[in-house]
Amino acid sequence: MPKISKKGINMPQSPIRKLVPFAEQAEKQGKTVYYLNIGQPDIKTPQIALDAVKVHSLDILAYSRSEGSENYRTKIADYYRKNDIHVTHNNIIVTTGGSEALLFAFGSIMDEEDEVIIPEPFYANYNGFSTASSVKVVPVISKIEDNFALPPIEEFEKLITPKTKAILICNPGNPTGYLYSREEIKKLAAIVKKHDLFLIADEVYREFVYDGITHYSILQESGLEEHAIVIDSVSKRYSMCGARIGYLVSKNEEVIKTALKFAQARLSPPTLAQIASEAALETPQSYFDDVIDEYVKRRNILISGLENIEGVKVAKPNGAFYCIAELPVKNSDDFARWLLESFDYENNTIMVAPAAGFYSTPGVGLNQIRIAYVLNEKSLKLAIKILDEALKVYRD
Repeated sequence: MPKISKKGINMPQSPIRKLVPFAEQAEKQGKTVYYLNIGQPDIKTPQIALDAVKVHSLDILAYSRSEGSENYRTKIADYYRKNDIHVTHNNIIVTTGGSEALLFAFGSIMDEEDEVIIPEPFYANYNGFSTASSVKVVPVISKIEDNFALPPIEEFEKLITPKTKAILICNPGNPTGYLYSREEIKKLAAIVKKHDLFLIADEVYREFVYDGITHYSILQESGLEEHAIVIDSVSKRYSMCGARIGYLVSKNEEVIKTALKFAQARLSPPTLAQIASEAALETPQSYFDDVIDEYVKRRNILISGLENIEGVKVAKPNGAFYCIAELPVKNSDDFARWLLESFDYENNTIMVAPAAGFYSTPGVGLNQIRIAYVLNEKSLKLAIKILDEALKVYRD
């Protein structure tokens, strides 16, 4: 029998999606499942984006340019300029989601067995992207006790080797919701310049920052022009996850020139989705104001609810719409499956994401879960109640 590749065998399962069959089975049994496991917002997509697809005048659904249409990239640059990020359309490559942008970045700057340092916990698919790119993730652990703040720079320095090519952060963070400060970005800028590394920032949640704090992009940091690579996406910003449109942004001409070769190999990003995404750039600020107000309300409900459950520890997020909670259980994987297979509260249960999959260090995060607060207020309160009742009866 032909053999599967080692890379395929080593490709990790998604901790976010692997429990889906158990959730489907629970629903077949008549249970209502409240999904806290995946960052699929319930916020409506801007109507202007949906209408643009409905009324397009195309006769042929043709390829676009490999880097995305020039008109769209020019408008993206205008969006960044409004956010005090000064780039041109030539600094941008439109990709099939932020995922492809990160794969292009890895492929452009790293060879087989090169290393990328990532503060963990981190977006679980970074493990998958690194495996697909034959790149080694070198984790530096951030702690729930510190609210998942940037680990000391000395910890990064210890991990740098001749194979190290980049440091990767998610800002605001998935799965923690942590928002890196300007001072923390400056510390990272100093270390990548000192060691001649790239700094990659996944900034797809840039719009989702709370408590009057301002997001500071690595593209705003002076002197980082040759080092900075930003990964971005329309998925969360406009609640357009299914559009699969993202961007790779860098002022480093060699990075863009190289990434373009990867873009050409896959031909082009989806044309209709670019039309919708271009129109979404005209979304009024009032849309974002309402969305932020809603997420702040949900965050406050979730955090206060979790803090009132005996034995639960939680870090307060200042961005995105996730948090990590530490539970009084030994193995959150077993607990998450038990919730779907064996537990219900008044015929309701919840689906959570076990947090061990957001680490690459073995044995870390086993008693943690990631919660996405993408449910409405009533559903979120019920989900907290379900978790509270479940912990009262669960036995490892």
